[in-house]
Amino acid sequence: MSRSGKPSPFLYLFVSAVVCALLGVAGPAFTQPSQQEQDSPLRKALNEAKWVRGPSTAPLEKTAEIRLPENYVAANGDDTRRIMEGMHNLPSGMEVGMVFPGGLDWFVVFEYDEMGYVKDDEKQSLDANAMLESIRRGTEEGNKERAKRGWPAMRIVGWEQPPRYDDQTHNLTWAIRGESQGGQVVNYNTRLLGRKGVMRVTLVTDPERLPTVLPDFRSLISGYSFVKGSRYAEWVPGDKVAQIGLTALVTGGAAAVAVKSGLLKYLWKILLVGGAAVLVLLGKIRKLFARNTVKPNE
Repeated sequence: MSRSGKPSPFLYLFVSAVVCALLGVAGPAFTQPSQQEQDSPLRKALNEAKWVRGPSTAPLEKTAEIRLPENYVAANGDDTRRIMEGMHNLPSGMEVGMVFPGGLDWFVVFEYDEMGYVKDDEKQSLDANAMLESIRRGTEEGNKERAKRGWPAMRIVGWEQPPRYDDQTHNLTWAIRGESQGGQVVNYNTRLLGRKGVMRVTLVTDPERLPTVLPDFRSLISGYSFVKGSRYAEWVPGDKVAQIGLTALVTGGAAAVAVKSGLLKYLWKILLVGGAAVLVLLGKIRKLFARNTVKPNE
């Protein structure tokens, strides 16, 4: 987005090319990519991922599953880690999958932490100010590792939405705004409490898109479920109980609170440099939504 809040001409060009690629018609012409661009980690990760295409149900390892609408695709945990590395995000090691919609203007990462049953007795005492400060400290710790890898630092701007807990669904949600190299991104976080642990769900999108993206994201999450035996309501005395509460789910350390950057931001940088690698990436993206994309049990 430009500083005026209007879409950049470069973004229009990219969106046009993506739509044309998905529809299988001619789009904007780009120069052939260099060998270095062809070998980029993100391109290789997208190309080699074992994609599941909707409409179908995608497994999130052995813990949960998500119903994919038409024109959505999902990757497994191993492929998610490779894609996140390609986007200059630090994998947590707990990734169990990620989902892209056809529009490619947001994505969702799923990470499962088998920490045990999290009691929700802190639901009336969540301190947003203290949690924000803890998240900032955690992000600074994460920046040390980013620097070692030659990646730009990430700064926490503030809450987009303070933490909220729904004691009917046992879902904890909040949204944080981050900034890196002058560009901003919003991570909308959801913690889905289960019998044996917590599913961390991170929606990554541009701040300006969040209001329009949220309905689609919430519709997607309505199709999420823990497998039988792993649901929150199925806890029984004697099961493992987590040593942390709701506050720590929000602030839980550098790995847990690291703000994730987005695919569009990565592609935007390519466009500003000249657009050479976009043709290759569009070819791979088109394949994600092709009829021969992998489905479960095929």
